[in-house]
Amino acid sequence: MRRLIGMLLAVVLLLPAAALSQGGKGPVVVAFKDDISTLDPAIGYDWQNWSIIKSLFDGLMDYEPGTTNLVPHLAESYTISSDGRTYTFKLRKGVKFTNGREVVAADVKYSLERTLNPKTQSPGAGFFGGIRGVKAFQDGKATEVTGIKVPDPLTVQITLDEANAAFLHTMAINFSHVVPKEEVAKAGADFGHKPVGTGAFRLKEWVLGQRVVLERNPDYFLKDRPRAAEIVIQVGVEPSVALLRFQRGEVDILGDGIPPARFVQVLQDPTLKTLVVTGEQLHTGYVTINTLVKPFTDVRVRRALNMAIDKAKIVRIINNRATPASQVLPPRMPGYDRAYKGYAYDPAAARKLLAEAGYRNGFSTVLYANNTDPNPRIAQAIQADLRKIGVRVELKTLAQSTVIEAGGTKGKAPLIWSGGMAWIADYPDPNNFYWPILSCSARGPGSWNWPWYCNQKAEKMAQAADALVRPEQAAARAERYQAMYRLVMADAPWVPVFNERRYTMRSARLSGPVAIFVDPIHIPVHYDEVGVK
Repeated sequence: MRRLIGMLLAVVLLLPAAALSQGGKGPVVVAFKDDISTLDPAIGYDWQNWSIIKSLFDGLMDYEPGTTNLVPHLAESYTISSDGRTYTFKLRKGVKFTNGREVVAADVKYSLERTLNPKTQSPGAGFFGGIRGVKAFQDGKATEVTGIKVPDPLTVQITLDEANAAFLHTMAINFSHVVPKEEVAKAGADFGHKPVGTGAFRLKEWVLGQRVVLERNPDYFLKDRPRAAEIVIQVGVEPSVALLRFQRGEVDILGDGIPPARFVQVLQDPTLKTLVVTGEQLHTGYVTINTLVKPFTDVRVRRALNMAIDKAKIVRIINNRATPASQVLPPRMPGYDRAYKGYAYDPAAARKLLAEAGYRNGFSTVLYANNTDPNPRIAQAIQADLRKIGVRVELKTLAQSTVIEAGGTKGKAPLIWSGGMAWIADYPDPNNFYWPILSCSARGPGSWNWPWYCNQKAEKMAQAADALVRPEQAAARAERYQAMYRLVMADAPWVPVFNERRYTMRSARLSGPVAIFVDPIHIPVHYDEVGVK
């Protein structure tokens, strides 16, 4: 450990002095442990590059800073057809890529088709599968997606196979962000390291394994953004080292948050605690229960597990940085059911249910978990709780990629603790916690439906809810999703454990509302909104 920290400190000391935040109006410095893989909006899909991409590129829609309120962005306005299937977007005039060329509607069509093209291998292609003509395009039977039309240079018309109330949200996620065809052709596979977009920032420098430097885009169409002239994103900085550098005034934002080992100390320090920023996330951490593996084919056994896990104890393990979860959706998500209380912690009732299911003496099973702290400790707590009701659990704490592979392999993983890969919403709509991870259509090899769960009634309820596309139908849609998720919880394919809060730190010299440092959409930081006093 000492050798590792020494190497990381050496990397930090090699950075040029200009890259360090020495007060005044210098660059905003953010520190991360892991390197950045890509800045291509069609490819990047981890929480670290998510917000950087959002600052380099734009979509037709976006969110008001620090909120989940959806608003037009590159689009000046939009209309929806009476059947809820056709969306017509009018683009802002005069928006430019950082290469100087003006954005036109054909760029939107190209960018969406690029994401949908199997050759791109975009992990976000599935978000747009409901657009008319996608299957023929992906099967090579058509040269374009017929549901995406360009009536004139400033108009894009998108037609869906079925009405989908969450469609506007997909026009705000990174996979729909607009790129210039000529720059993609020029850079080829290296576009992710040579990004050209319309965003508030443009890429100034990228030294692999050391730093990414963003500078203000002088032609950005929102003239009062970004607030900062430059953002320096340092990588290869272990969280405890980042905290030390933060205390020395060399780092402005802890990208990875407060190190768990220092959490209590920071909150007890009278100076440091004033720099702590806290916010709710659209996050649920859960245990998946494989509904195809005996004895979990019996709903009584799955319900028993829901009653057996002491969620409050697990929250204490992570220094109370979360609240116990009662359901699939997190509290900030539209459609969260405040009247639903879930399964109470009741080991005696759990043992009774197991006896009714024919497992009076319990059974043996396997729990997979990510091997990064605090996940092994959480898995051990779950193991101890289940032991109390006679369930003997073998723990397999493995690398994240191995756990993901096990979850996506039919019948391989009876139980998985989702920590490290717990679901954080791609967009603030209740269907994002159903279709990718609990739906019948998502169940299959390599999917994130780790309980291999399918309830056709729930599927139809979700489809009916998504057909309510009008703003005045929002309340009715939320009620339908509440009913659908109650049905899912009755089936108990999950044990929802907690909804995590994000804790990070920002230097006193930074300005901007506190919400931008724990933004529910621009994870982990809304860089466009960060300013220097």
